[in-house]
Amino acid sequence: MWQSTARTRTGSAFTSFFFNNSRWASPAIRITRNPHSYGLIAHPTNDVPRSAFKEVDALTPARLTKAYLQLSKSSLTVLNVLTAMSGVALSPLPTTVPVLLATAVGTALCSASANTLNQIQEVPFDAQMARTRMRPIVRRAVSPLHATAFATVTGIAGPVILWTMTNPTTALIGAGTLALYAGPYTWMKRKSIANTWLGAIVGAAPPVMGWTACGGQLFPSLSHPIHIFTPSALSSIPDAVLDPSLINSPLAPLALFALLFSWQFPHFNSLSYVVRGSYAQAGCHMLSVLDPRKNALVSLRHAIMLIPACSILIPLSGLTTWWFALSSLFPNIVLLRASWTFWKNGGEKQARTLFRHCLWYLPLILGMMMAHKQGVDWLQWIGLGTDPDKTKNTTHVLDRPESS
Repeated sequence: MWQSTARTRTGSAFTSFFFNNSRWASPAIRITRNPHSYGLIAHPTNDVPRSAFKEVDALTPARLTKAYLQLSKSSLTVLNVLTAMSGVALSPLPTTVPVLLATAVGTALCSASANTLNQIQEVPFDAQMARTRMRPIVRRAVSPLHATAFATVTGIAGPVILWTMTNPTTALIGAGTLALYAGPYTWMKRKSIANTWLGAIVGAAPPVMGWTACGGQLFPSLSHPIHIFTPSALSSIPDAVLDPSLINSPLAPLALFALLFSWQFPHFNSLSYVVRGSYAQAGCHMLSVLDPRKNALVSLRHAIMLIPACSILIPLSGLTTWWFALSSLFPNIVLLRASWTFWKNGGEKQARTLFRHCLWYLPLILGMMMAHKQGVDWLQWIGLGTDPDKTKNTTHVLDRPESS
């Protein structure tokens, strides 16, 4: 059943997936090259009236906003912001609303700039793929110069906001991921399959940015050594409430990074298998094109790695109690089963199933991490639990001997 898309039995080369412009030729249209840009110009012949062609819409504020959202890949940017907020939410250190908002806005601007710079470089390739040929620059909704200006403004504003409103560490991570995505990752998409691993590093950075925005540590020090939380009756450790520095160690952001890094492979590899034909047309060196069997195997490997990440590394770091190690097993087993089926059968149906599972998996796991956050008594937080301080004071009063 498995067969590489890159080379069929007839021995067709990888470059055969590129379409020649003459393929789209029609007696009603004459195509010429635009001498002022990389694009093409379609000229109607005398056989078709000009009324059959639609004029380009004027760039109103609403259309411009829509174009900016498309340049930013809004769904991907929203995902980055939400995962960054998870880093803030899971931090044991106190934060403020300005820091929270600055982290969200700064992360969104860095993501918008990176995605725009990526599209600017890939216009000739996006034009060849059905799923990307309606992107703003390809369809001439905005000019490449306009898109470059947008990427420049957002690319400067994002790190500046993070630097001034949070701290330099968060700003440097944001700027670094921007440069990595718009530079080496985009270039490597047509050079090596390693681009997927490079992109996974970028995708795993936002929760680390949320962690550092609150003042969380990335490297061990004398004041913040690595503290290991052993499973003590699967309950929350009181010392973690009294001393947040126990959780503020490099093991916590490493756990967040590992979770997001491994999740991206079942998520992306299943999607890339479904659209592998488009990737082949654009000349992208993806495992789904060059070696579909290995593409599914990599998804399976990282689905397996998610189990120790959730059941060992995350509670060991102190981000959650050890109850999370048990409760996270069910969604991990479901994802593992879907990954196994995708690897075993290798069909588009199995790939779509795995992709759908990945969509609910990440928000569910992050939500469960919040529910099992170390040192948080949610029953007491919503008013249903017992305040230990009040209980202690009450007991002290009751035990006091009566005066004569």
